[in-house]
Amino acid sequence: MQELTSEEIVVGALPKGITLANKAFGNKTWNVLGHTYLSKVESPTSFAWLSLDPTGTGVPPHIHPRQDEHIFVMEGRYTLYLDGEWTTAGPGDTVRMPMNLPHAYYIRDESPGKALFWVSPAGELAKLFDQLHDLTDPAEVVRRSALHGVDFLPEGSVPGA
Repeated sequence: MQELTSEEIVVGALPKGITLANKAFGNKTWNVLGHTYLSKVESPTSFAWLSLDPTGTGVPPHIHPRQDEHIFVMEGRYTLYLDGEWTTAGPGDTVRMPMNLPHAYYIRDESPGKALFWVSPAGELAKLFDQLHDLTDPAEVVRRSALHGVDFLPEGSVPGA
């Protein structure tokens, strides 16, 4: 068996290390329409953020044409729209949303939500969050999102949204 040398080891673009629980990767924190997002991992292959979701907030139905998205629920109960069906996920549940799957989430219970979200590949989502930070016009959020690989469905196209 041939021994590997350091020149033969391929290291990917994901930076090694630990992002502490109360810190954001690269000190990046975003306020997006009432949600607080703390970056946890950013690389070309993977992007993860901690989402603090107050009661009464949500993200309307949308599609990521080139990304798989996941949610690991830590606190609260998330009401989810997944490809035509409504369901809920609570602490310890992992939600899987393959690319091109219409999905949405809302915090409809009295308790706020806290979840780790991640997408793969990373695409331009972190750049989009940079542009959405403190933006208050939902129509502009939809417009900018479309330029960064997130396509919102027309309002009223999903019953119960």
